[in-house]
Amino acid sequence: MQTDIKCAVHVLMTEAKALQMLADIVDEEFHKAVEAVHEMKNMQKGAGRLIIAGIGKSGHVARKIAATLASTGTPAYFVHPGEASHGDMGMITERDVVLMLSNSGENAELSDLIHYTRRYDITLIAMTGNSESTLARHADICLLMPNVGEVCPNGLAPTTSTTMMIAFGDALAVALLERMGLTPEQYKVFHPGGKLGQRLMTVAELMVSGDDLPIISGDVLMDEALLALTEKNLGMVLVFDAAQELLGIVTDGDLKRHMAPDLLQKPVLEVMTSDPRMISKDVLAVEALDAMTKVPGHYITSLIVTDGDADSGKVCGIIRLQDCLQAGIA
Repeated sequence: MQTDIKCAVHVLMTEAKALQMLADIVDEEFHKAVEAVHEMKNMQKGAGRLIIAGIGKSGHVARKIAATLASTGTPAYFVHPGEASHGDMGMITERDVVLMLSNSGENAELSDLIHYTRRYDITLIAMTGNSESTLARHADICLLMPNVGEVCPNGLAPTTSTTMMIAFGDALAVALLERMGLTPEQYKVFHPGGKLGQRLMTVAELMVSGDDLPIISGDVLMDEALLALTEKNLGMVLVFDAAQELLGIVTDGDLKRHMAPDLLQKPVLEVMTSDPRMISKDVLAVEALDAMTKVPGHYITSLIVTDGDADSGKVCGIIRLQDCLQAGIA
């Protein structure tokens, strides 16, 4: 028994010492990280989200940090680096900030995500124990942890390092919470014990509508469709006829399927999807999420929204997968 107790005390004291060392070296980089996330949340042209990534034990910590931030009013979610390399990178936009966790900073699985942030000028925050690592060198902001060995007897199992990561994540969440002045009443909105909150949000509350919709006429060529798609940056364009009836949509996927030297000179009607999936603005947003992610054979990233029945109502907007994720609908 005494051996077990001695071991527990040693682990706790070692990790407590590591946290004290971490507290002693917190510097301007932490302020920069808080500032970057705070500005991301308050962008004038659409707020972004904090994307948190890590592999292995750092990945488990990243999930915890994302959950803590989301529950305290900062839109955040975890992206697995491996899944990001196989399509989930598309969930990350130029409005977002990426926080990447790796004690060594040299995990090969992180390379694609690092490259993506550099290519699209997405702010990258590193949380690492190695200031000379690939991750630290390419990051815009580096939250450096002290070089303290793992308390594991073999010095291998992530223990001390993950404790510091969790604490650093808590510090970030609380600093952001204090900036926004989150009240107990507001805090309850993000928890099942308070209000149903996001679970009862409707499609109408999340949809893109009005002047923000990319709309083109069915008698134009694909060069105009591409301009509209790029200008609105929603991943799709609505195609209407002269009577303002929906003819179809042109999506990023349609562009890929019809890629050819003469694509820009093709009529929109030859490229568009003429039977897009629709949903009523009055249904719950979680139903829209379900409709987008459980299509047999593939999943889609947006739905046409109507002001009545899904099949017969007038088009009034679109709802996207990322809108649901940003609002915490999952």
